[in-house]
Amino acid sequence: MSGGSWERVLTAVRPIASGHVHAVTGLGVEIVGVDAAVGDHVQIDVSADRSVDAEVVAVTAGIVRCMPLARLEGVTTSSRVRHAGGSPLVPTGDGLLGRVIDVRGRAIDGKGALSGEVQRVSMDLPAPSVMGRQRITTQLGVGVRVLDTMTPVGSGQRLGLFAGSGVGKSSLMSMIARGTEADVNVIALVGERGREVREFLEDDLGEEGLRRSVVVVATSDEPAMARLRAAFTATRIAESFRDRGQDVVLMMDSLTRVAMAQREIGLSAGEPPATRGYPPSTFQVLARLLERAGTGPRGSVTGLYTVLVDGDDHNEPVADAARGILDGHVVLDRSLAVKGHFPAVDVLGSVSRVLSKVTTPEQREAATRLRRVLAARTQASDLIDIGAYKPGANPDVDTALASEAAIEQFLMQRIDEPSTSNDAWTRLRALTQSFTGGER
Repeated sequence: MSGGSWERVLTAVRPIASGHVHAVTGLGVEIVGVDAAVGDHVQIDVSADRSVDAEVVAVTAGIVRCMPLARLEGVTTSSRVRHAGGSPLVPTGDGLLGRVIDVRGRAIDGKGALSGEVQRVSMDLPAPSVMGRQRITTQLGVGVRVLDTMTPVGSGQRLGLFAGSGVGKSSLMSMIARGTEADVNVIALVGERGREVREFLEDDLGEEGLRRSVVVVATSDEPAMARLRAAFTATRIAESFRDRGQDVVLMMDSLTRVAMAQREIGLSAGEPPATRGYPPSTFQVLARLLERAGTGPRGSVTGLYTVLVDGDDHNEPVADAARGILDGHVVLDRSLAVKGHFPAVDVLGSVSRVLSKVTTPEQREAATRLRRVLAARTQASDLIDIGAYKPGANPDVDTALASEAAIEQFLMQRIDEPSTSNDAWTRLRALTQSFTGGER
């Protein structure tokens, strides 16, 4: 018998170490009799044909604390627990394009099981080394004029989309998925309402956007561990395409719900609540997740993460922490949304930290010119609204008022209106060249 055959035989007859459930408290499960480390996975047998997967999140003397990936109905203190190995496997490859999967890598789009070129790789992967990352030097067109010109996105940049609810985040994401110059889109819908998933896929994303996309879904009713794993599953899939030398756009909606999932996990594991109830591990997990995006030795993952600001407070803990890690932020303004101005991007409140690296001096001059005119209009808004502004008092305000319709036409864009970065820059130059006055 060959050596490989002996190994298979020994594996088959090797006893399986198992334990049992010690307690179910809140959202977590305590087990005994299983030697497992943090990050390992276990299976809890509920019945002859049903088991619950769980991940180890804390270890104390003799007791292992786990968070489940499914509901715990039917679990008792007599339920058997088996060690299921270390890091879970994530599907990757071209066979995922156009498919919708859950956090376990199973297709949920009704198109049958995953087929074609699909490989399984470990979910855990360290972030690219500091010196192994390529510098961000090239703009990645995202198909949205206001972003391509006023907040340019670099290939490998990580950008936050900060907004409250109902201001057009999903529509903006769908415009990017359809219009981006990247090779592949990976979209993570974390904690999304179940009703909205299909609406986003069919109405916002459409066949055109889905064709070159991979969508990972964990709805709001799934356990916290499933929602957290969805973010890392999508990131690992994006990394696999990057490692092949491709440019990938990773869109995650939303980073806030990832933080909320980690808050539930941390508190259930016994961590003390800190800033607004978020335990310290929350901000460490955010940093670990966000640092995995970016450039590598070849290829890039451009990360676009939506951040739900609580009560439109852009200084709440998750928004503040994300802003400190990301390479720029785009603010969506509710006051613009209620006026029907879409995308509702607050140009003056949005910043790209790689602007000077991916644009030419001529492009920056045109963008700065428009910003100056918009800023002057904003500062004089009170006087204009009450009719107290006198023409000629400020040339930039005069330019803003004279070109108001043209500026609005440039900044607004329909969801089905295609655009390229070259077209956006051409239109911006034409707009700023049409300005009269304001030059000093």
